[in-house]
Amino acid sequence: MSAETWAIARFTVLMALLATALVLPPAIAIGWLLARRNFPGKTLLETIVSLPLVLPPVASGLLLLWLFGRRSPVGQALDAIGIDVIFTWKAVVIAMAVISFPLVARSVRAGIEQVDRRYEQLAATLGAGPWRILRTITLPLASRGIAAGAVLGFSRALGEFGATIMVAGAIPGRTRTIAVGIYTLVETGREDAAWILVSIAAVLAFGAIYLSNRLVEQRGRV
Repeated sequence: MSAETWAIARFTVLMALLATALVLPPAIAIGWLLARRNFPGKTLLETIVSLPLVLPPVASGLLLLWLFGRRSPVGQALDAIGIDVIFTWKAVVIAMAVISFPLVARSVRAGIEQVDRRYEQLAATLGAGPWRILRTITLPLASRGIAAGAVLGFSRALGEFGATIMVAGAIPGRTRTIAVGIYTLVETGREDAAWILVSIAAVLAFGAIYLSNRLVEQRGRV
């Protein structure tokens, strides 16, 4: 494996891990809200959360490009404090996070829905507040589903291409992920190097999905 290939693989894994860490807290909050609460606009929220699954990733990337571009209010505010997002590693993380978020949120919701509410109700009758119930009962019992969602989101982030290339580009050594690297290597006639990246991507994806499936199976036996 060449130094360039190793650098791309290492960068991609690191960005995917950061994206998963960024996604997990809001995904847990949204997953719990959808699993445990009924409120006006719930269907609308579900639809918005699922949008990145059905929108072309390039379209999501274009929206991110507009949102964080220097002409937008968000971009201007970030520029004023000296933070650049577009065509940096931060854009890679954001693109991966946006695309993987629905998978994590849906898995978290499924995990929480499988938690027997009687445990939560019993804790409430003993005087536990909502936050304590969530922290000590709901999340521990749903932990396998949450972990499975995190691993699934990580695997999706590893393969992200469309949004990433729109908002981060394919800058060597700065924003080039495995998926973007495969595309650019094939485009420049370096198919042998591209196949090495394909092999790395396949191994990483297989391992992540296998682990996610194992966690789901173990959750079902509990």
